[in-house]
Amino acid sequence: MSENSPSIGSKVGRRDFLRTSAVAGTAAAAVASGVPLSLFAEDKTSAPESLVKVLYETLTPGQKEKICFGWDHKDDERGLLRTRVANNWNITDAELKSDFYTKDQLHLVRQIFEGIIHPDWHKRYDQQMADDCGGFGIEQSIAIFGTPGSKQFEFVLTGRHMTLRCDGNSSEHVAFGGPIFYGHAPDFDEEADHSGNVFWEQAIEANKVYQMLDEKQRKQAEVPTTPREQSVAFQGASGNFTGIPVSELSGDQKEGVQKVLKKLTEMYRTSDQDEVMACMKKQGGLDKCHLSFFTDNDIGEDKVWDNWRLEGPSFVWHYRGAPHVHVWVNVADDPSVKLNA
Repeated sequence: MSENSPSIGSKVGRRDFLRTSAVAGTAAAAVASGVPLSLFAEDKTSAPESLVKVLYETLTPGQKEKICFGWDHKDDERGLLRTRVANNWNITDAELKSDFYTKDQLHLVRQIFEGIIHPDWHKRYDQQMADDCGGFGIEQSIAIFGTPGSKQFEFVLTGRHMTLRCDGNSSEHVAFGGPIFYGHAPDFDEEADHSGNVFWEQAIEANKVYQMLDEKQRKQAEVPTTPREQSVAFQGASGNFTGIPVSELSGDQKEGVQKVLKKLTEMYRTSDQDEVMACMKKQGGLDKCHLSFFTDNDIGEDKVWDNWRLEGPSFVWHYRGAPHVHVWVNVADDPSVKLNA
């Protein structure tokens, strides 16, 4: 797929909107009649956004007080709460696997999660959560911003090595509903092969591009110091980018970068993958990006670079693989979008 290929995904169409509304309406009827939502939520065709609305309608006033907020709610310490991202945090105090939620509500949250993540990655994400926090729902929390079913709402799931969002494209200009995070630490200090790390294959794909570079290109791509991992705000078209410009690569090398981008996005549902590509196209495609390999934290000193970064005017995918994997993602179609990290 070319960096200039059109986006398949877009705003929810009329047919999808009607289907989503019908799903939510059926679920609301189920709530009223006492039918267990766990049975309803097994419908794998339901859009995650529709299930967020179902979940919202099951919440008691006390639950809504704790986890539901206005669209632009600001926390005194954390700023605009909806757009915050971090490597290890809880957006609200109520842990999912606690008596704060019913079994059916927890089941709905799981179905929303499975709708955001591509089915091929469910088992790998489960492995990540088992290793990092003891399993799905443990040391994790959620928040809902705006009113689900309206034109503007967002569901956020956070925990150790996780910030995920479900927004139905109601967050303008940004992919994924805002910045996201993923990571994994089967061992805190991993060996050079990163055995058991479900995300290491992304670094392997990036290092295949490095192997394709000639000596002069490698010197340009190698950067001596890894930047602060949270530094993923957009620089815009005139930014001071490190590494080698993708525009200067040969055709086969560019194909390699395309494969990296595909590997990075394959974990997510198709609509989010398409949204990333639409944002990439609007900023000028991969040719506007730079690829950096950071040489200061090379586990095993094998020149299989653990830390690397793909960055453009309004695209940052920062991969920190030492001592274990942390990945910060910030993608938009407009570099004026601010980061809250």
